[in-house]
Amino acid sequence: MLNELMTEITDLFRDFQPIAAIATTPTAAQTLQRLSQGCGATLWLPESEENLQSARTYSGSLKDHVSTLWPNHRALIFCLAAGAVVRLIAPLLQDKATDPAVVVIDAKGKFAISLCGGHQGGGDRLTQLIARQLGATPILTGASAALELPGIDVLGVPYGWQQGEGNWTGVSAAIARQEPIRIIQEAGSALWQQHSPLKSGANANAATVWISAQQRPLAVESNPPQAQWHPRVLWVGLGCERGTHQQLINRAIRETFQRHSLAEAAIAGIATLDLKADEVGIVELCRDRNFLLQTFPAETLRQIAVPTPSSVVEAEVGTPSVAEAAALSAAQQSDLLVPKQIFKAPGQGAVTVAIAQSPMEWIGRSGQLFLVGMGPGSLEQMTPAAQTAVTQADAVIGYSLYLDLIASLCRPGQIVESFPITQERQRSRRAIELARWGLSVAVVSSGDCGIYGMAGLVLEDLREQGWDGKTPQVAVVPGITALQAAASRVGAPLMHDFCAISLSDLLTPWDTIQKRLEAAAAADFAIALYNPRSQKRTQHIEIARQIFLKHRAPQTPVALVCSAYRPDERILLTTLEKMLDAPIDMLTTVLIGNRTTQNYADLLITPRGYLNRSC
Repeated sequence: MLNELMTEITDLFRDFQPIAAIATTPTAAQTLQRLSQGCGATLWLPESEENLQSARTYSGSLKDHVSTLWPNHRALIFCLAAGAVVRLIAPLLQDKATDPAVVVIDAKGKFAISLCGGHQGGGDRLTQLIARQLGATPILTGASAALELPGIDVLGVPYGWQQGEGNWTGVSAAIARQEPIRIIQEAGSALWQQHSPLKSGANANAATVWISAQQRPLAVESNPPQAQWHPRVLWVGLGCERGTHQQLINRAIRETFQRHSLAEAAIAGIATLDLKADEVGIVELCRDRNFLLQTFPAETLRQIAVPTPSSVVEAEVGTPSVAEAAALSAAQQSDLLVPKQIFKAPGQGAVTVAIAQSPMEWIGRSGQLFLVGMGPGSLEQMTPAAQTAVTQADAVIGYSLYLDLIASLCRPGQIVESFPITQERQRSRRAIELARWGLSVAVVSSGDCGIYGMAGLVLEDLREQGWDGKTPQVAVVPGITALQAAASRVGAPLMHDFCAISLSDLLTPWDTIQKRLEAAAAADFAIALYNPRSQKRTQHIEIARQIFLKHRAPQTPVALVCSAYRPDERILLTTLEKMLDAPIDMLTTVLIGNRTTQNYADLLITPRGYLNRSC
């Protein structure tokens, strides 16, 4: 079970694995050990240092060791002087598109610096996540970070877009100079446009970014600078003779794409007849090029209207079209971008290629759902794991008030969607939709997400949708509950057995709530009342008080805590008899003591019984 929980935490750093963490002193090793456990990094120490649990050691020079780590790690974290790290990695740097992310942390873990691979390597985002884990200050020195803008060369990363040719440096420089740029989108989801601070103009002479399935021959030194993203929206339908070579299939795709000026980087996957699921050439193609393979039965393909059906094909496999019908089925479209093209080669077989374009891109990774408890509302009361989950997510979903409280954790360009307080079901369904698409989604609840929060609803909705328990991945990230926060502000009223009851009857019949109140009062539980009074529901708190007065003295201590740890916090210590004299609303947590609870020095104490125990 512990390993499963650790896996959930390290999933926050999934996009950066494998990670190597390097320290050379005992203090640095202690700092990185704490971080490595949270982010799934392998901690490396020199043989001369005392070996910490789970750490690995290297022999010889650190320079040589770093050179062995460099080509097979996506991120390196150093707890060393920044100058020393610069000298270590300088000979290894090749290209910002392929170099790993490099982050430097000081020995005490007060600062995290994005040193290398800030954009395309993900170093800036990794630095922010590390800072959340350590409670450190992230240091990002890139121009886009200073302008609080997402890097144009990482704009499409959450959506699985492939970076195409062009003058990326020139476009990035234009943004850094705060010049207007032109973004022309011809393919893929436009969701990013609703959330990105990058604004597009109409000036044809401005730096331009194309978001398209087309392959434009853009020069690296184009002026004005131009670059292109390729969303993976193209489905390649394939039909072939049995035993057709992969070499011919590759050539057929390449020539078809060149002839129609399409980008192979925009390929989402291969679609074909289910009888071809074991076709060696197709299987090897998908394996070697990381293409998704979708297959369809003949009866499905037979229903698709295509421009060039074949009676010969129908007689052979039971459908008049394989390539065209499969491409349309996978793309969920009725029109082909490219009708079937036939390629033959002596000794290699024959293959038919057709292409359809989907309105939605294939992201190419499994989605994640993080059900996050944000605590009472102050960031100081939010766990590092919860803060990290919000910062790393592609999308953050929650009630608008809660999102306002954690706005400082969100990144420029991050998808942030707010819903009114009564639209919990809409929040849940939207989060699942985005996660099934392939995004990492944080669903935020106040307090603990599993106590009157969103965790239960999301899991129920997943169950109704036939979730397999694996895709999307789900992790529950706990938070300090409202009752814990309220209790901490007034002493120790929940020191002994207690329970929590919500007075809201929107989801639970009032008769059921009354029975629970009666049982809790009779059993002498200290109690926390959630949702005590709304604008329309004013009588329930009065009835609850009457029930408790039947079992407890009028002078029983009561605490009314509103918006604990938030700027507008209000706290009132009163009694069961007088509690309704004070304002109570939906943001108030009502704590009612049991028969032994006392008010001492304006602190509520519910004895556990230690002083009555003989030693």
